[in-house]
Amino acid sequence: MTSIPASSHTVSVHGQHAAQHEVAPGEIAVGVVIGRASEYFDFFVYGIASALVFPKVFFPFAEPLQATLYSFAIFALAFISRPLGTALFMRIQARWSRGTKMTAALFLLGTATAGIAFLPGYARLGAAAIVLLALFRLAQGVAMGGSWDGLPSLLALNAPKERRGWYAMLGQLGAPVGFIVAAGLFAFLLASLSTEDFYAWGWRYPFFAAFAINVVALFARLRLVVTHEYEQEIRQHELEPVPLGELFREKGRHVVIGAFAPLASYALFHIVTIFPISWILLFSGQPITSVLLVQVVGGFLAIGGVLASGLIADRFGRVPTLGALALAIAMFSGFAPTLLGGGQVAQSAFLLVGFVLLGLSYGQSSGAVTRNFGSRYRYTGAALTSDFAWLIGAAFAPLVALGLCAHFGLAYMGAYLLSGALSTLLALLVHRWLKQRESGAAA
Repeated sequence: MTSIPASSHTVSVHGQHAAQHEVAPGEIAVGVVIGRASEYFDFFVYGIASALVFPKVFFPFAEPLQATLYSFAIFALAFISRPLGTALFMRIQARWSRGTKMTAALFLLGTATAGIAFLPGYARLGAAAIVLLALFRLAQGVAMGGSWDGLPSLLALNAPKERRGWYAMLGQLGAPVGFIVAAGLFAFLLASLSTEDFYAWGWRYPFFAAFAINVVALFARLRLVVTHEYEQEIRQHELEPVPLGELFREKGRHVVIGAFAPLASYALFHIVTIFPISWILLFSGQPITSVLLVQVVGGFLAIGGVLASGLIADRFGRVPTLGALALAIAMFSGFAPTLLGGGQVAQSAFLLVGFVLLGLSYGQSSGAVTRNFGSRYRYTGAALTSDFAWLIGAAFAPLVALGLCAHFGLAYMGAYLLSGALSTLLALLVHRWLKQRESGAAA
C-alpha cells in the first residue's frame, strides 16, 4: 500500500483515490496577513488624509478646527456603513459564492479609493465635492464589510491549541504594517514637495497606491479562497453565512460581548494614529513630517507588541491578556493628556508608549471571545462583532476626542481612553459570568 504524507488525505472519485493537500495554518496565515495589510493601508491612507488634507481641500470655507471636525465626521461614515456591507455581501455569498463576494467587495473598495484620488476639491466642484467624498467613504465602508473572507476564523480553528494566541495575532500585524507604509508615504511626499504641490496633487498618490495594492491583494487572496482545499475546510468547520435574525436570536448576547470586549484597544487605535496628527497640526508648532516619522517608529514598536502578545497569550491565556492590557490602557489614560500637551519630546513619548500598548492589546483583540459562537454562527458572528466594535470604539474617536479636547481640554482624551478600558473589563466580566453559568447548567 502506498503511504500517504501526513499533510494529505484521500477521497474516492469514481473508485479512484486522489490525494489532496490540506490547508496548513501557515498558508492561511499568509492570506490573512496579505489581506489585512492591504485593507489597513487603504484605511490609514484615508485616515491620515482626513486629518492632514481634506480639511483644506474639501472644507476651505471653514476655520481649521471646524474643517477638521467636518472631515472626521465623513471619516466615521465608513464605520456606519460597514455592518450594512457585511449583511449585503453575506447574501451575495449565499446566492453565488465566496469568490464572487470578495471580487465584488474589493472592486467596490478599489473604485471608491480611486474615485477619491481623482475627486476635484471644493474650489472646483463646490458642495458637490463634499457629497461625492461622503458617498465614496460610505462605499469604502460597505466594501470593507463585504471583504470578510473568514480566514481569521479558519486560522483560529486550525491553529494548535497551545499556540492559538500566536496565530490569532498574525492577522493583527496588518494594522501596523499598513500604517507604517501609509504614514511613511505621506511623510515622503510632504518632505519632497512644496506645500502648494502637495495639496494640489501630491496627496492623491497614496490613494493610487492603495488602489494598486488592493488589486494585488485581491488576486493573492482569491488564489487561496477559491481552491477546493479551502472550500473543503470551510465546509468541514461550517464557516458559512447564517441568517442575521437567527444569529441574533441564538447568539445575540455574544455579539454584544464581542463588540465591547476589544474597546480598550479600539479606542486607543485612533487616539495614537489619526487624532495626534490633527491635534499637533492645529495646536502645536511641531512639523507634521516629524510627527509622521515618529509614528512610523511607533508602528515598528507596535509590530513588536503584536508579536509579543501572541507569546504572552499562549502563556497566560487570551482573555486574561486582553484584560491586563485594558488595565494598562486605563493607567496610560491618566498621564497621556499631560504628554500630548507637552513639548516635542513629551509628544513623541506619548506616541511611542501608545503604539507599544496598541500593539500588545490589538494583537489579541480579535476573536478572543468568538469561540462562544460555535461552528455554525462563527463566520457571520465574527464579522459582525468586528464591525460593531469598530463602530462603537473607533468610528467617532477622532471626531469626539478633537471636539472635546479643543473646547474643554486634553483631559477628555484620557476620559475617552478610560471609558474604552472600562468597557473591555466589564465585557470580559460578563463573558466570564456567562461561561460559568453555562458550565453550571451543563453539569
